[in-house]
Amino acid sequence: MFEEASEVFENMFKSSFPLTFIVFLPAVLILVSPLPAEAAHEFTVYRMQQYDLQGQPYGTRNAILNTEARTVEAEVLSRRCVIMRLVDFSFEKYQKAIRQSAGAVVIILPQNMSTMPQDIVQQFMEMEPELLATETIVPVYFALEDEELLSIYEQTHISSSSQGSASAAEGMKTINPVLLHTATANGFQMVTSGAQSKAVSDWAITSLEGKLAGVGGEDLPTIVLVTHYDSFGVAPWLSYGADSNGSGMSILLELARLFSRLYTYKRTHAGYNLLFFVSGGGKFNYQGTKRWLEDNLDHTDSSLLQDNVAFVLCLDTLGNGDSLHLHVSKPPKEGSPQHTLLKELEIVSAQFPEVKFSMVHKKINLADDTLAWEHERFGIRRLPAFTLSRLDSHRSALRNSIMDMRSQVDLKKLSRNTKIIAEALARVIYNLTEKGAPEDLQIFTEQMVQDEQLSSVVDWLTAQPRAAQLIDKDSSVVSTLEYHLSRYLKDVKRHYVKADKRDPEFVFYDQLKQTMNAYRVKPAIFDLLLAVCIAAYLGVMYFAIQHFGLLYSVVRRVTQPKTKLH
Repeated sequence: MFEEASEVFENMFKSSFPLTFIVFLPAVLILVSPLPAEAAHEFTVYRMQQYDLQGQPYGTRNAILNTEARTVEAEVLSRRCVIMRLVDFSFEKYQKAIRQSAGAVVIILPQNMSTMPQDIVQQFMEMEPELLATETIVPVYFALEDEELLSIYEQTHISSSSQGSASAAEGMKTINPVLLHTATANGFQMVTSGAQSKAVSDWAITSLEGKLAGVGGEDLPTIVLVTHYDSFGVAPWLSYGADSNGSGMSILLELARLFSRLYTYKRTHAGYNLLFFVSGGGKFNYQGTKRWLEDNLDHTDSSLLQDNVAFVLCLDTLGNGDSLHLHVSKPPKEGSPQHTLLKELEIVSAQFPEVKFSMVHKKINLADDTLAWEHERFGIRRLPAFTLSRLDSHRSALRNSIMDMRSQVDLKKLSRNTKIIAEALARVIYNLTEKGAPEDLQIFTEQMVQDEQLSSVVDWLTAQPRAAQLIDKDSSVVSTLEYHLSRYLKDVKRHYVKADKRDPEFVFYDQLKQTMNAYRVKPAIFDLLLAVCIAAYLGVMYFAIQHFGLLYSVVRRVTQPKTKLH
């Protein structure tokens, strides 16, 4: 009997390839090792800010990511990489991911921010300070959208939504199609290539100084013009700071060019020293300005800041809008140079009917972690100072946002504001009002204020991120600014500030830009489902072989042709 069965099996396997394939296929699947996962997409990600200021930590404290992707619609986000698009992003969804101890958060941004609806842009700008308000151990990354990344998001969104629907049907005993789809759908393992972030030691923030010396005596009054060049946003590598403070930087360079021409000729060489200061670390409580003041007031005996300072004018966010606000910590006294500047700004602004000029008084609050405006650094040292800005409050979301792109600057309004500032300063320097000069007298013609120069500077500044963590002393940003200042000013020099090693006022961290890989994987439930199917298949085959005789006779009876009865 066994010999006959053996012959039957042998003949069956030799003559029937499908049966052979069915029997040995599971064994091949089990014995052959699985192929390594294939990378679906490789893309650049930009990490959220991580820094310490005055001993207080801010931003994300982690950089390593190796976990499966989900969207916020999934029921369980613990130890998962939560992917969100900007159009669907909200602070509540972000908080949900943080509360559930998500493994990471990746926010997908559009390639062109200017295409986004203004309400979504404004909403995100207002949320950025909240994202940075407290530290989190969850890595938070930003990525720019492309076709592959959008496809990954859509597939993950479908899978996450299916999981949410399936969780409501867990009590069902029948196989739910949604659950089956969840088990067979593709997932993505998100992995970063970088290491854990660590503090950057001996980072130097660079500031620049230059001057135009007045004529007519030794104890000449000095006007100080100040602006900071660095930008700030929720992610350093996405912080371009077009209006804040690319506009202030472009205006200062144009003022240096204009007044250098006036100071070249004996007839127009004024009796004021003009001191220009381009500060670094402005977005980190004006660290460059603080050190510059310490160097000039505490550590030297000869400085223009020690002699006869008429006033300090800081420039901040002036690239758009029809309002100009002179922010002061203490209202200027009548008859003082500060009051003269205020009146001259009112006179010149009146020549432009669309411009609304006002003075905003706010006392310095030393209890705050950070100062509101740059002029407060000078006010603390008893120097008369103001900040001119189109913003009426230092709390404006635009000042610290990655949404401050080139489109935020209106060249015509930037040029108009430059002319207003230049004319007002010229009227102060040459004492035109007291000399009876007409209010509509123009020192600088339309041709003298070069729109092309302003535009090229703004374009160049917004061509690269200028976060303080990215601009070291060898940066091309610093060297280019130094070159342009040297074209117009004398005695251009650098000033550096490094954090104290024992009690640092600021600490920066690395790993702010990384490469992320999305690997295509199957969910864990797929392995379980595959194991069950293989076990069931092997069980059926074992039963068929053990009862082959019975099965063979049944198949033979079914397949045997019926004989006709005559």
